[in-house]
Amino acid sequence: MSDADLTDPELRDRAVAAAMGRAPFDLLIRGGRIACPVTHTLRQADVGIVGALIASVHAPDPAHEAGVVIEADGLTIAPGFIDTHMHVESSMVTPAAYAAAMLPRGVTTAVWDPHEFANVAGRAGMDYALGEADASPLRFLPLVPSCVPAAPGYEVSGADFGPEIIADLLAEPGTFGLAEVMDMAAVTGRADRMRGIVQAALTSGKMICGHARSLEGGALQAYAASGIASDHELTSPDDLRARLEAGMTVELRGSHDHLLPGFAELLEALPQLPPTVTLCTDDVFPDDLAAAGGLDDVLRRLIRYGLSPMRALQAATLNGALRIGRSDLGLVGPGKRADLVLLEDLDSVSVVRVIRDGAPVRPASPEPRRVPPALLGIMHCDAPSPAEILPRAEGARVRVATIDRPRFTQWGETVAEVRDGRVQPPKDATLISVLHRHGRGPSTPRTGFLTGWGRWHGAFGTTVSHDSHNLTLFGAEPEDLAVAAEALIACGGGMVAVKDGRVTALLPLPVAGLVSDAPLEEIAAGFTALKTAMDEIVEWNPPYLVFKALVGATLACNAGPHQTDLGIADPLAGRLLPSPVLGPA
Repeated sequence: MSDADLTDPELRDRAVAAAMGRAPFDLLIRGGRIACPVTHTLRQADVGIVGALIASVHAPDPAHEAGVVIEADGLTIAPGFIDTHMHVESSMVTPAAYAAAMLPRGVTTAVWDPHEFANVAGRAGMDYALGEADASPLRFLPLVPSCVPAAPGYEVSGADFGPEIIADLLAEPGTFGLAEVMDMAAVTGRADRMRGIVQAALTSGKMICGHARSLEGGALQAYAASGIASDHELTSPDDLRARLEAGMTVELRGSHDHLLPGFAELLEALPQLPPTVTLCTDDVFPDDLAAAGGLDDVLRRLIRYGLSPMRALQAATLNGALRIGRSDLGLVGPGKRADLVLLEDLDSVSVVRVIRDGAPVRPASPEPRRVPPALLGIMHCDAPSPAEILPRAEGARVRVATIDRPRFTQWGETVAEVRDGRVQPPKDATLISVLHRHGRGPSTPRTGFLTGWGRWHGAFGTTVSHDSHNLTLFGAEPEDLAVAAEALIACGGGMVAVKDGRVTALLPLPVAGLVSDAPLEEIAAGFTALKTAMDEIVEWNPPYLVFKALVGATLACNAGPHQTDLGIADPLAGRLLPSPVLGPA
């Protein structure tokens, strides 16, 4: 749904007349308290709306007339929430289903990076995202994915977006900037391809978003100096402070809850909240989306962890509007767009009612929308046999490279036995095998060995595997991995748990192997069942060995080694091992 035009002179005429008391408002919200993210105060006032425009925020006056009146006695009126960085695909539902879930929770604007769809389906994926954004009642602001693939030369995704394609997409009026630039080594090394991509965004004049995980010192300074203005990949309060001091916009994300108390403490201790602190969800799994929400949940948790409600509101509204360059959003004031959230109170962020472009939002099931054929039936790989999953080797024993620790990975080395020309998993190691599924390369399994992933009693398979989203398998026994691969290929992609050679839970995600057009409640229930099945297969060890680690284990752009469809990749170190075999033991 396109935004109503606030520059229409007749709209402004009507708004001025209503504010002066010469004409009625279209909509009057009466009896509430205005939450102001500028002054950090609450004041009693009524809000008069004409069309999509706030015409007046005035002291309560029963003489003001309106076509429709909303009684807001005891309620707090806040600006609509702005999610400054998110991926619809992480919730495993269509954009329409996501919007239906989030708009009634107060999120009226979301900066969407659709690089999951783009990495799988290329331009067709982008076209789908742009079409869905244009049709959505939630204000999606789609970005142009900067990293398709995220680590060129170290992985193969379903498409390749070089500088020329990026420039073409940035020229489209429906795109709002360059999405998170994840190939950090290419940025700081001024590699030609990434240099051209960032330059295309600089030339476009649109916003440029970052992904600067683990960068510090000169590397962080160089990353920002390249023209990349934001980061959401914070790993500590020191990380947060370094990015604020570097003048970057922080998109404080809610997807790593264990970090939020430290962030809240640091921000609350500052004399005032910096205008460069915004909030985002990044990734929200479907069960959390259905049960707790999205950005509204991030607000609640930050407040619970000690950030003052007004500072949290400022980050979610005014600061977000400043970041995305939308002066019509972020405040409850005359001349602003009528995106409003009515809350029981600011502390609980309990949403009672939402106004979007001057119209009350009414909860409704999303209308079915056609999924393009290019996003369906794209499992272009064959199921491997158990033997094919294990790496080839000669001799009786070999030295093999290992990928040590979840999330913050390190290189390791151990000795493994060889049987019938295949390397056997070393003691206490977990298999990780990646098969290219997009038809742009061979689908031969590339298998590595993880350490620090606990003891497994089965296998897990997923086509949600950041960011190239190839078919990725985990487990103790190659037989179970083969069963998982066969199940996912048959259903068109998704997630599967396997134990004792049989499927114990399956979540089909046939749209690009990433999402389903089934209702959110159904996907949330299926995802919950899958996680429950996985609890019987692996013993989790938070905060790093958690379910989410399974979908991020192939994120090759991050520091350290990661398994991809080309081998063990470490772009920051300039290292790619097609096989983990290092030589005879």
